[in-house]
Amino acid sequence: METAPTLPSPPLGSSGFSSAGCVAERFAVDAVSAGTAAGLVAPLICIIDRGIIENASGKRPLVESIKSSFGELIRKPHRFVFSRPFGLIYMLYAGTYLTANSIDTICSLQSTDPDADIKAVTAGRAKFAATTAVNMSLCLYKDRAFTRLFGTISPRSLPLPTYLLFSARDTLTIFFSFNLPPLLAPLLPRDQATGMIGAIKSVGWGGWRPDTVMQIAAPAVCQIFSTPLHLLGLDLYNKSEKVAGGARGRWSRVRKEWLKSAAARMGRIVPAFGFGGVVNAGVRRELLGRVQERYR
Repeated sequence: METAPTLPSPPLGSSGFSSAGCVAERFAVDAVSAGTAAGLVAPLICIIDRGIIENASGKRPLVESIKSSFGELIRKPHRFVFSRPFGLIYMLYAGTYLTANSIDTICSLQSTDPDADIKAVTAGRAKFAATTAVNMSLCLYKDRAFTRLFGTISPRSLPLPTYLLFSARDTLTIFFSFNLPPLLAPLLPRDQATGMIGAIKSVGWGGWRPDTVMQIAAPAVCQIFSTPLHLLGLDLYNKSEKVAGGARGRWSRVRKEWLKSAAARMGRIVPAFGFGGVVNAGVRRELLGRVQERYR
């Protein structure tokens, strides 16, 4: 009679979740989760980012740019995926997810509880500081490259006020995307029996996980506040003081594009840190669950 295959035992001399083999697998899971999520969201984000920059610079309208980029993705997907803009976006989000995942793993490794859940996520200052530093550095590099690639003026260095505005924008985004959801999710009303939100029992719908709801909603709300910072930074780069019309002229252009650009940025941030965050967390949770069972 054949017996079912069994998973190999942990290496001899290991100490459970903190053994060298388990730690290596945990960080590998962090990387796989980050890479998977980044690959899923990068195409749409690349298209929207290019559209916003081309629209802000006056190169072509937002909708026209998005249609053109989608056409290229459909007709020549290999060319799109191996392009520099796509690579920049993939680098940005894979690096950001990986940093957040790694901080969770490092914090878990510092626990003295041998039965601690290795799938646990954190929302402390260390995660905020590390994720913000990595995201901001990669995002500024990406923005500098995109502004030069898709702007209308000759490439030049980004002015300091633009760097500062982009940094403030990215700090808000990271806080709303990685730190706020774990803090607010426990406060949402939920079904006492299942712990889910919005269940429709008559059609068999079990509802949403509270952390999933906040992971999607919080980054979207952030765009209401971060979009003006983004637009003003682009305006400072694209228009010199001579043609800007002073502070009133800059504010007029920001206000004109605010709602349209905020909607477009919601369309990019929800995949990036909403659905992308859900995919990253879901893949990580599933794979770490297998690691946890193996080394328990």
